[in-house]
Amino acid sequence: MLPTCVLTPEEEELRQKNRELTYLQQELAEKELLLSTCRSDLGFFEKKYNRVVGSKYAELDRLRAQVLGFASSMNPAKSQLREEAETARKHAEQTEQEAGDWEDTLPLNNKFDPSEDLKKLFREAAKKIHPDLANTGEEREKRHQLMAELNRAYDNMDVMRIQEIVKDWEDWGRLSEEIPIGVQLVKSIRKIAQVKERLAGIDGELNALENSEMYRLKERIEQAQRNGRDVLKEMSLDLEDKISSIKTRVFKLADDLIYL
Repeated sequence: MLPTCVLTPEEEELRQKNRELTYLQQELAEKELLLSTCRSDLGFFEKKYNRVVGSKYAELDRLRAQVLGFASSMNPAKSQLREEAETARKHAEQTEQEAGDWEDTLPLNNKFDPSEDLKKLFREAAKKIHPDLANTGEEREKRHQLMAELNRAYDNMDVMRIQEIVKDWEDWGRLSEEIPIGVQLVKSIRKIAQVKERLAGIDGELNALENSEMYRLKERIEQAQRNGRDVLKEMSLDLEDKISSIKTRVFKLADDLIYL
């Protein structure tokens, strides 16, 4: 009969801490997936919003700046009008730049819809490379870099890149020498604390995202879509009507000036 292996108190505590850490790693990977999905989904919506509505706002801002600029030139003594014209001009330049930037980065589709396989791959990668599982400063820096790349690859739904990131981590190497039980225990306790802190941080980031103006707009628009309304199209048509109305009035004023 083989003798029973009796663990020392330190070994038993290390086993318990490692079990807790394994559970927390799984929870952390799930929360990181949730946060990355929320960010990507919001990013895709924002791109769609700027494509459909943002360009119209840019045109409206440009018209407003032109009209105020003309009014300011006709009334040079009114400093407030001149300041408003300058503010409008700068705002128009900003909205035009933003609309152009979004147009350059539009995805082929306008919905973030990762597959279950992609989500599983993200979870597995996050459990391996997460920065809060680092033992040294150098290792933490490497993990931070790979985690940022993981989020970008997930945002692009790039399976091959995620696989490359995992391989990059595995190739980077780990400590191979025997680590004393006491040192292992300290490291496990530190990792548990770091993971718990990160979990709380993710909850805060999710709360901030879900309370942002863009997220609330996305929720309203998606709810309207479920009820058969295309709110973005309605907003775009409303802005087109305003732009057309302003242009009509400006053209009429120009005609009146021509025939004076």
